[in-house]
Amino acid sequence: MQADGLDIAVIIPCYNEEETVGRVVSGFAGVLPGARLYVYDNNSTDNTAQLAAEAGAAVRRAALQGKGNVVRRMFADIDADVYLMVDGDDQLDPDSAPLLISALVDDHLDMVTGVRVAAHEGVHRSGHAFGNRMMTGLVSRLFGRRVSDVFSGYRVFSRRFVKSFPVLSEGFEIETELTVHALELKMPIGERPAGFRARPEGNPSKLNTLRDGLRILGTIGRLVQRERPLPFYGAIGVTLASLSVGLAIPLIITFLETSTVPRQPTAILSAATMLAAFLAFTAALILDAVTHHRRETRLLEYLRIPSLASQRETQHQPTAQRKRARSLATEG
Repeated sequence: MQADGLDIAVIIPCYNEEETVGRVVSGFAGVLPGARLYVYDNNSTDNTAQLAAEAGAAVRRAALQGKGNVVRRMFADIDADVYLMVDGDDQLDPDSAPLLISALVDDHLDMVTGVRVAAHEGVHRSGHAFGNRMMTGLVSRLFGRRVSDVFSGYRVFSRRFVKSFPVLSEGFEIETELTVHALELKMPIGERPAGFRARPEGNPSKLNTLRDGLRILGTIGRLVQRERPLPFYGAIGVTLASLSVGLAIPLIITFLETSTVPRQPTAILSAATMLAAFLAFTAALILDAVTHHRRETRLLEYLRIPSLASQRETQHQPTAQRKRARSLATEG
């Protein structure tokens, strides 16, 4: 889509969404006329791909199962100025899309999350709603910035976000990874309300509350270990050191009173536990330095990609100025 000089791609990951995918494609085509719409079919066993194509979307196949794998394929394949990602289950209101895109462009942001606002009571399954609140609060506390809906699949991204994002997740934990990536690099991000309605009957959710909740919790743990190694391994070191001291105190008292160490296995355990604590502290310091280096590398890759604002400014420069800018960039 070339509205205001922007190329906008709507990307829709789908697995067995034949009941809804046609309405999703038609809805977003209506509110974003001229947009390029892509449906990535993740090995559906129904008519998802055929119905998406009939509705006007370009249909591509993602062979590796899992939403994270689909997002990795979409981000790698598609080039655009603005990317709008939405699920294919017809729960998210297309009318919110222009608001999300305007926020990204006007406020010079790299990601805007559509915070789901239920159309009526009972739209959210109770287990999903509780899990969302718990995980969202956990991510906000761990990574130091407030987010309102960490699991929303309704998001708008800049090109520099998409092309600098190393997708590691395979399943539904991808939304958590997207949020943490933006928080860790301190990207400008925003949120806007987005309409959310119940899934149509006959189209059950692919999300398993317990199984996927545990996977997401594990993903948060791995992200904390990877992105916050100093407090993570430091806490382990403090715990082990405290345990070692607790084991050693009675031994020290006995030694001072009798000049003997009668419980040698306990003494050996105390010494080994303290050694493990020192190893944890050492790992914390080394991995913290590695994390800083990796974060700097990701930040440099992110900064290497022109921002949306700079792209638009370049497009509006006179031809002679653009040629001179390209010449200077080449010489540099």
